[in-house]
Amino acid sequence: MYKTPETPQTAPIEPARRSRLGRFGVLPELAGRSFLPLGLFARLPLAMLTVGALTLATSASDSYAVGGFAAGAVGVGSALGAPVLGLFADRLGQRPVLVIAALLNTVAITLFIGSVSSVAGFSGSALILVLTSAFGMGFTCPQIGPLARVRWMALTRDRPDADLDTALSYESTADELTFVLGPALVGLLASLIAPWLPLALAAVLTVVLVIAFAVHPTAAVVVPNGRGAGKRNRTAQGPAAPWSLVVLPVAGMVAMGTFFGSTQAALIAFAGQFGAATSAGLLYAVMGLSSAAAALSVAYWRQSLSHPLRWVLAAGGMVALTGLLFLPQTTAPMLLVLFLLGIPVGPTMVTIFSIGSIVAPKHLMGTVMTLLASGIVAGTALGSSVAGLLADSADPTRVFLIPLCAAVALLALGSTSAAILRPKDR
Repeated sequence: MYKTPETPQTAPIEPARRSRLGRFGVLPELAGRSFLPLGLFARLPLAMLTVGALTLATSASDSYAVGGFAAGAVGVGSALGAPVLGLFADRLGQRPVLVIAALLNTVAITLFIGSVSSVAGFSGSALILVLTSAFGMGFTCPQIGPLARVRWMALTRDRPDADLDTALSYESTADELTFVLGPALVGLLASLIAPWLPLALAAVLTVVLVIAFAVHPTAAVVVPNGRGAGKRNRTAQGPAAPWSLVVLPVAGMVAMGTFFGSTQAALIAFAGQFGAATSAGLLYAVMGLSSAAAALSVAYWRQSLSHPLRWVLAAGGMVALTGLLFLPQTTAPMLLVLFLLGIPVGPTMVTIFSIGSIVAPKHLMGTVMTLLASGIVAGTALGSSVAGLLADSADPTRVFLIPLCAAVALLALGSTSAAILRPKDR
């Protein structure tokens, strides 16, 4: 088993399990205490970019469509860039790739803020400049969550399966918490100070925290494959059949991202009815809070409950509760609906990442984990763009049809996983 400087050479399992952190007590023992908060806050800029671009572009152009396209450009860039970053991390190691990505991303964020602030209108070449810089902002965005999961997989390689499930549950909770804090910070700073400030803060956090994550001792546990090692691993694992199974969780993450992106855009349109479009991130954060808590609970679910069955049950809950989004006419009942809706969202995220870790080729784990993240951001781009267009031309309530369709797609994919992946589940 790989060890880091922060990990004791003989780490007893039972004391960690009896700690006040419960099953999660094993995590700081494996990775070191600093890794948990660092990994949590280093992914915060990613949670701010899409909503930040949506908010800044919408505010500057006074058009939901332009805001949706800007957010979509961030998502498309991230969807294309994440697997490239994951592939380079598998081949070269996480440290150099993350440091370079952090520096490039900071430059891209600065260019986007400058392009939105300097253009006189949002048509023709000016719009192209805004969307190009938004694309670059997404393409260079460091993928902390997926690469942190790769580190946990290496750290738990010789541990019980429950330890990896606990780590993945924590990681999904960390994702949800940052996607609560991210939109909340965007909404708070944009509405109280200036719409450009959240992205400026994201640039500062990227330089400081992503580089700190890159040089953390846990990066050493993930051994780069190199070209020769990759060939040996592919030969040992046989033909590329596992990639046909990877498609299923990736498609699930696309549907999940579509749900997220369309819900964000729909809530901006909903809040816009009351003259509070820039505070929509605060509404969205309510769903993230309950989602994070529910994701954390997955570590305590029975191991006998298969991952495909978890997917079906959680996605079914999403379908049922998404239908409630059509009912609220004021902010207060919408807050309640969003809180309830978050409960099945977290377990769905944990489950899809778990299935991805099971079916992924082991020598390309970073590539697969970033592909799953790409699925989320690509879906977010799709959902933001389609919902933004619909919000400009229809009753804001009708925009909630998009997240409902995404939830139905998740249920269909979960049912497919129950039929296909059952023999491969742990």
